[in-house]
Amino acid sequence: MTTNRYHDPILAALALAGIGDALGAPTELWGIDEIFARYGGLADRFEEPTPDTFAGANHGKHGEVTDDASQMYYLARALVKADGRLDDKGWVACLLDWADTSPKASFMGPTTAAIVAALREGRSLDGVGVVGTSKRKLPTMGNTNGAAMRVAPAGLIHPGNITAACQQALVTCLPSHDTDVAIAAASAIAAGTAIAVVESDADAVVRACREGGMVGERLAADHARVPPGPRFLTRLDMALEIAARASDDRRFLVDLESAIGASMLASESVPTAIAIFAYAKGDPLRTVALSATAGNDTDTVATMAGAMAGAMAGTAKLPQALYREFMAVNDAEFQFDTLAAGLAAIALRNSHHV
Repeated sequence: MTTNRYHDPILAALALAGIGDALGAPTELWGIDEIFARYGGLADRFEEPTPDTFAGANHGKHGEVTDDASQMYYLARALVKADGRLDDKGWVACLLDWADTSPKASFMGPTTAAIVAALREGRSLDGVGVVGTSKRKLPTMGNTNGAAMRVAPAGLIHPGNITAACQQALVTCLPSHDTDVAIAAASAIAAGTAIAVVESDADAVVRACREGGMVGERLAADHARVPPGPRFLTRLDMALEIAARASDDRRFLVDLESAIGASMLASESVPTAIAIFAYAKGDPLRTVALSATAGNDTDTVATMAGAMAGAMAGTAKLPQALYREFMAVNDAEFQFDTLAAGLAAIALRNSHHV
């Protein structure tokens, strides 16, 4: 039995992120009304993904994670291998390893897929996603939520240290998610997770998300493009205002969808994930069930929100039936306890430098 105080919250973060991913897999691309009708309320149980979802189309199974959590777990392995100091070269190697070896790589999103293809072929990344013969890229290129969905381990290894979590998050944003919005969004999740490991106050975690978004914007000034479109922090503030005045689950989700959205754009799904965490006050089951019911990119929303809620709650407060079912389906592939132990050892060392 480990005496490392970070082991349990890190294990819970990895597990609840995956539980959220698996809950959201059967509801991805669905609307809120469809989800409520199918489940008779919130999506709080595992179902077999149907062919009209990405998971179903790629033969995803009951209770199984998708590309979202699997990329997170590969990043966690890479961080352990690098002893918590993952550089650009190590991250690219991790991304290509995931693309080459993970059964979930067939689910990968458009930004990651385009970058992976260019890296495999040795092509310049400057031309990926460009419009015509210009140097201008498609507005969605690099502006999606792939960096934020996988970034939680960057926070888990830096308990209480927002700056360090965001700096590690930046490495995992490049080269695929090289926009100010994507970097700010990923930094927000990394910062929230870093604070959730050491805090039991959901408001403190939400404040950390906003601070992380601000740090991410500053980091992006030297590393990122600024494509047109909504800014992350503006959308986050709007989403949190909706959460603060909400009192009914369904009305909350509908209002969030109407004003913010939950698409694969980082300016939509990441503010939505943080707002759901805030509204649920970090309650593990409510956080992932609400996320899986939010419509559209539900598995990604639930992965991000679940990582923060799990880190704050610990394993004893996870929904135990879902936890057991999830581990039975996924633990053989990812070895969560070993993965958590490796991250926790780095977190303990880093905690002495906060």
